Amino acid sequence: MSIIQNILPPPSWRLPVIIVVGIIMGMGIYILNVSNAISYLSDKPETCINCHVMLPQYATYQHSSHRENATCNDCHVPQDNVFKKYFFKAKDGLRHATIFTMRAEPQVIFIKEEGKRVVHDNCVRCHSELLNDSKLMAKTNISVHKTDRECWECHREVPHGRVNSLTSTPWARTPSQGNNAPEWLQKAVDK
Repeated sequence: MSIIQNILPPPSWRLPVIIVVGIIMGMGIYILNVSNAISYLSDKPETCINCHVMLPQYATYQHSSHRENATCNDCHVPQDNVFKKYFFKAKDGLRHATIFTMRAEPQVIFIKEEGKRVVHDNCVRCHSELLNDSKLMAKTNISVHKTDRECWECHREVPHGRVNSLTSTPWARTPSQGNNAPEWLQKAVDK
Protein backbone atom coordinates (compact mmCIF):
# COMPACT_ATOMS: atom_id res chain seq x y z
CA MET A 1 0.00 0.00 0.00
CA SER A 2 1.26 3.45 -0.80
CA ILE A 3 1.47 6.27 1.72
CA ILE A 4 -1.33 8.19 -0.04
CA GLN A 5 -3.73 5.26 0.32
CA ASN A 6 -2.96 5.17 4.05
CA ILE A 7 -3.75 8.89 4.40
CA LEU A 8 -6.96 8.94 2.34
CA PRO A 9 -10.18 8.49 4.28
CA PRO A 10 -12.66 5.78 3.27
CA PRO A 11 -14.70 6.70 0.18
CA SER A 12 -17.83 7.55 2.18
CA TRP A 13 -15.85 10.12 4.24
CA ARG A 14 -13.98 11.84 1.39
CA LEU A 15 -16.56 14.52 0.57
CA PRO A 16 -17.11 15.58 4.22
CA VAL A 17 -13.32 15.64 4.76
CA ILE A 18 -12.81 17.79 1.64
CA ILE A 19 -15.53 20.19 2.84
CA VAL A 20 -14.06 20.46 6.36
CA VAL A 21 -10.51 20.93 5.03
CA GLY A 22 -11.83 23.58 2.60
CA ILE A 23 -13.61 25.44 5.43
CA ILE A 24 -10.48 25.35 7.62
CA MET A 25 -8.26 26.57 4.78
CA GLY A 26 -10.75 29.27 3.82
CA MET A 27 -10.97 30.51 7.41
CA GLY A 28 -7.18 30.48 7.67
CA ILE A 29 -6.81 32.56 4.51
CA TYR A 30 -9.56 34.93 5.70
CA ILE A 31 -7.87 35.39 9.10
CA LEU A 32 -4.49 36.03 7.46
CA ASN A 33 -6.11 38.63 5.21
CA VAL A 34 -8.14 40.38 7.94
CA SER A 35 -5.17 40.48 10.33
CA ASN A 36 -2.92 41.89 7.59
CA ALA A 37 -0.47 39.12 8.55
CA ILE A 38 1.67 39.43 5.43
CA SER A 39 2.64 42.96 6.46
CA TYR A 40 4.61 41.53 9.39
CA LEU A 41 7.21 40.22 6.96
CA SER A 42 8.23 43.83 6.25
CA ASP A 43 10.21 46.30 8.33
CA LYS A 44 7.81 49.21 7.81
CA PRO A 45 6.98 51.06 11.05
CA GLU A 46 3.35 51.37 9.93
CA THR A 47 3.01 47.63 10.43
CA CYS A 48 3.26 48.17 14.18
CA ILE A 49 -0.02 50.08 14.19
CA ASN A 50 -2.01 47.19 12.74
CA CYS A 51 -2.80 46.84 16.42
CA HIS A 52 -4.26 50.06 17.83
CA VAL A 53 -2.45 49.51 21.12
CA MET A 54 0.82 50.63 19.50
CA LEU A 55 -0.45 54.03 18.31
CA PRO A 56 1.29 56.02 21.10
CA GLN A 57 4.60 54.26 20.44
CA TYR A 58 4.30 54.89 16.70
CA ALA A 59 3.37 58.56 17.18
CA THR A 60 6.28 59.24 19.53
CA TYR A 61 8.69 57.33 17.27
CA GLN A 62 7.57 59.55 14.35
CA HIS A 63 8.76 62.61 16.31
CA SER A 64 12.08 61.12 17.38
CA SER A 65 15.50 61.37 15.78
CA HIS A 66 15.51 57.58 15.36
CA ARG A 67 12.85 57.88 12.66
CA GLU A 68 15.52 59.12 10.24
CA ASN A 69 17.81 56.11 10.61
CA ALA A 70 15.96 53.19 12.16
CA THR A 71 12.70 51.29 11.93
CA CYS A 72 10.90 49.63 14.83
CA ASN A 73 12.48 46.30 13.88
CA ASP A 74 15.98 47.78 13.89
CA CYS A 75 15.58 48.31 17.64
CA HIS A 76 13.06 45.68 18.76
CA VAL A 77 14.10 42.60 16.73
CA PRO A 78 17.45 40.75 16.83
CA GLN A 79 19.69 41.64 13.89
CA ASP A 80 22.23 38.80 14.26
CA ASN A 81 20.88 36.78 11.35
CA VAL A 82 17.73 36.40 9.28
CA PHE A 83 16.59 33.21 11.03
CA LYS A 84 16.86 34.69 14.51
CA LYS A 85 15.11 37.86 13.30
CA TYR A 86 12.07 36.11 11.81
CA PHE A 87 11.86 33.54 14.62
CA PHE A 88 11.74 36.37 17.17
CA LYS A 89 9.20 38.30 15.06
CA ALA A 90 6.99 35.22 14.76
CA LYS A 91 7.19 34.32 18.45
CA ASP A 92 6.64 37.89 19.66
CA GLY A 93 3.97 38.52 17.03
CA LEU A 94 1.99 35.42 18.01
CA ARG A 95 2.12 36.53 21.64
CA HIS A 96 0.91 40.01 20.66
CA ALA A 97 -1.81 38.62 18.39
CA THR A 98 -3.05 36.29 21.12
CA ILE A 99 -3.18 39.08 23.70
CA PHE A 100 -4.94 41.42 21.27
CA THR A 101 -7.41 38.75 20.10
CA MET A 102 -8.30 37.89 23.70
CA ARG A 103 -8.68 41.62 24.43
CA ALA A 104 -6.16 41.23 27.24
CA GLU A 105 -3.87 44.11 26.26
CA PRO A 106 -2.83 46.19 29.25
CA GLN A 107 -3.55 49.90 29.50
CA VAL A 108 0.17 50.47 30.12
CA ILE A 109 2.61 48.53 27.95
CA PHE A 110 5.95 47.40 29.34
CA ILE A 111 8.64 45.61 27.37
CA LYS A 112 9.37 42.01 28.38
CA GLU A 113 12.84 40.91 29.60
CA GLU A 114 13.70 39.21 26.31
CA GLY A 115 12.72 42.37 24.43
CA LYS A 116 14.86 44.49 26.77
CA ARG A 117 17.90 42.37 25.94
CA VAL A 118 17.23 42.72 22.22
CA VAL A 119 16.79 46.50 22.43
CA HIS A 120 19.95 46.88 24.52
CA ASP A 121 21.98 44.73 22.11
CA ASN A 122 20.70 46.79 19.18
CA CYS A 123 21.54 50.08 20.94
CA VAL A 124 25.10 48.85 21.43
CA ARG A 125 25.25 47.53 17.83
CA CYS A 126 24.13 50.83 16.26
CA HIS A 127 25.95 53.16 18.63
CA SER A 128 29.20 51.22 19.06
CA GLU A 129 31.21 54.20 17.74
CA LEU A 130 29.91 56.29 20.64
CA LEU A 131 30.95 53.62 23.09
CA ASN A 132 34.53 53.57 21.81
CA ASP A 133 35.18 57.15 20.59
CA SER A 134 37.75 58.66 22.97
CA LYS A 135 37.65 62.06 21.19
CA LEU A 136 33.89 62.33 21.73
CA MET A 137 34.29 61.25 25.34
CA ALA A 138 36.92 63.96 25.89
CA LYS A 139 34.64 66.63 24.37
CA THR A 140 31.56 65.65 26.37
CA ASN A 141 33.38 64.90 29.65
CA ILE A 142 31.82 61.45 29.63
CA SER A 143 34.39 59.02 30.89
CA VAL A 144 32.94 55.81 29.44
CA HIS A 145 29.55 54.66 28.27
CA LYS A 146 28.63 51.52 30.15
CA THR A 147 27.35 48.47 28.30
CA ASP A 148 26.79 46.46 31.45
CA ARG A 149 23.56 48.32 32.25
CA GLU A 150 20.55 49.21 30.14
CA CYS A 151 21.03 52.20 27.85
CA TRP A 152 17.72 53.72 28.93
CA GLU A 153 18.92 54.09 32.49
CA CYS A 154 20.42 57.38 31.22
CA HIS A 155 18.58 57.82 27.92
CA ARG A 156 15.07 57.36 29.35
CA GLU A 157 13.07 59.16 26.71
CA VAL A 158 14.75 57.76 23.59
CA PRO A 159 12.88 57.39 21.25
CA HIS A 160 9.36 57.20 22.72
CA GLY A 161 9.39 60.07 25.18
CA ARG A 162 7.27 59.49 28.25
CA VAL A 163 4.77 57.14 26.64
CA ASN A 164 3.04 55.13 29.33
CA SER A 165 -0.46 54.31 28.17
CA LEU A 166 -3.01 54.31 25.37
CA THR A 167 -4.18 57.75 26.48
CA SER A 168 -0.72 59.34 26.55
CA THR A 169 -0.98 60.68 22.98
CA PRO A 170 -4.71 61.31 22.49
CA TRP A 171 -4.37 63.68 19.49
CA ALA A 172 -1.56 61.91 17.67
CA ARG A 173 -1.95 61.61 13.93
CA THR A 174 -1.19 58.21 12.54
CA PRO A 175 -1.57 56.84 9.02
CA SER A 176 -4.53 54.73 8.02
CA GLN A 177 -3.89 51.04 8.33
CA GLY A 178 -3.53 50.01 4.72
CA ASN A 179 -1.63 47.12 3.22
CA ASN A 180 1.90 47.12 4.62
CA ALA A 181 3.10 43.99 2.84
CA PRO A 182 6.67 44.08 1.49
CA GLU A 183 6.84 45.25 -2.12
CA TRP A 184 8.34 41.98 -3.38
CA LEU A 185 5.50 40.00 -1.84
CA GLN A 186 2.83 42.43 -3.06
CA LYS A 187 4.18 42.11 -6.62
CA ALA A 188 4.06 38.31 -6.36
CA VAL A 189 0.47 38.37 -5.08
CA ASP A 190 -0.68 40.87 -7.73
CA LYS A 191 0.59 38.71 -10.61
